[in-house]
Amino acid sequence: MIVTVTPNPALDMTWRVDRLEPGQSHRVDAALSRAGGKGLNVARVLYQQGEPVTALTTAGGAVGAELRAELEASGVPHRLIPVVAETRRSLTLVDETAASATVLNEYGTAPTAAETGELWGAVFGAAAEASAVVISGSQPRGADPVVLTSAIAKFRALGVPVLVDTSGAALIDAAEAGATALKPNHHELAEATGATDVILGARELLRRGPVLVLVSQAEEGMLLVHRDGRVVRARFPEVVRGNATGAGDAVSAAISVSLADDPDLTAPDALEVLARRAAAWGAAAVAAPQAGELDPHLARRTADVIITPVSAASPLEGAS
Repeated sequence: MIVTVTPNPALDMTWRVDRLEPGQSHRVDAALSRAGGKGLNVARVLYQQGEPVTALTTAGGAVGAELRAELEASGVPHRLIPVVAETRRSLTLVDETAASATVLNEYGTAPTAAETGELWGAVFGAAAEASAVVISGSQPRGADPVVLTSAIAKFRALGVPVLVDTSGAALIDAAEAGATALKPNHHELAEATGATDVILGARELLRRGPVLVLVSQAEEGMLLVHRDGRVVRARFPEVVRGNATGAGDAVSAAISVSLADDPDLTAPDALEVLARRAAAWGAAAVAAPQAGELDPHLARRTADVIITPVSAASPLEGAS
């Protein structure tokens, strides 16, 4: 079973317009609303693909009640910790003509210390039966960064591989705390490490402890860098247009499946299998109507993904 943790959940609301014109009024159909936040999107993808999963997060206020009702209707196995603070909202405006999306994310408010303790207590309880843990998304404003790093260290002590998808200083903190894998995009990687070269930036994170760094690069595909020196680039054969807001979460879902099977990704074909699944699922998410869904036809096209080995680098000191 894969456990996903969403520290900063949101009620995702999506509107679609023929053409988005800033400063103008638009007539739209009713918004599509669903329980969201990156970890919940990861759980939805895993559930859709038939992978055993449990999603853990919080819910508070009237928005949290909407999130709870939708998540219960979805069928995704989950546990919600009630909190006092109102759950945030995430607003997506999809321009059908430009095949692009504009996203407005509220910050979210950190739970109290007691509520935070209850959430992570539930996570650690679930981790006893977990094959992998995914901690995904932003931290709510005012959250104590020590909570994340302590949790990662505990998972590693339990022998459970953990994937972290976050940004900023938290990305460095997660690497140093012992995250098995990290999934920044190229902007987040440069911001966190100061490196303009993607491979050098990835290796700077790997030097701090992880086994794998997967860097997403939009239409250029993704780069996978293993601490033993293996580097591959993966790209879907055509550019898929649509709503890309859930693509990274689909990639995280793909990584978690591989970590659950082979935590150190030591099998000879492990990196390529992961890369093919991640690229296909990422493309399939762009083509789907909402984050947390995959276009089933594109998701199956793993064999079409273009894999390019990159000149192998030397293994990092201490790598197996």
